[in-house]
Amino acid sequence: SSRGDPARGGPRGCRGDPGGSGGARPLGALGARGTELTLELPDSDRRCFHQELESGIKFTLDYQVISGGHYDVDCYVEDPNGKTIYQETKKQYDSFPHRTEVKGVYTFCFSNEFSTFSHKIVYFDFQVGDEPPILPDMNNRVTALTQMESACVTIHEMLKSVIDSQTHYRLREAQDRSRAEELNGRVSYWSVGETLILFVVSIGQVMLLKSFFTEKRPSSGGAGT
Repeated sequence: SSRGDPARGGPRGCRGDPGGSGGARPLGALGARGTELTLELPDSDRRCFHQELESGIKFTLDYQVISGGHYDVDCYVEDPNGKTIYQETKKQYDSFPHRTEVKGVYTFCFSNEFSTFSHKIVYFDFQVGDEPPILPDMNNRVTALTQMESACVTIHEMLKSVIDSQTHYRLREAQDRSRAEELNGRVSYWSVGETLILFVVSIGQVMLLKSFFTEKRPSSGGAGT
């Protein structure tokens, strides 16, 4: 499984398409594993990824917009025949589980084409296949699990829950940090504007008070006749 920190840009093992933005990126042979990536999606752009899967394989696509605009993105998934099996517009986050019906290359895309100025940062988790049992022949066993084996299964499930919670909190932290930085920028610009206005008003008041105390000299035009 290729895992990375969503707040730091994800793993680097995914091969990119040399054709530029909008092309399909192969995710490679995943088997019963998956990949996590965090990608930058420029305005009016689209990024696609594809994965070759066998028939009857289960996959799950989870995604969330971390920063940018209204934190929304378009997403769609196509099967090897070009049929759209999933399509959502302007979603902040979603999860799409599916079991393949035909063998071939499945494509999923994230689109920011509806935005003209907002860059987006999107995190997605693409998991393929069912998780193998942690104990050998666990699904075909007739006897009950021993206390040690039951404890191992319980610990394994709890660790999975911890990993999911950590990923969720990392995404929330990255999203909140982006909002805080944006708010900090706006406050800084507003403070600079207020400072300039205060400076102009202060100069205006000084000039106005100075004009009140300035002695006006009478003109000497008709005094010599």
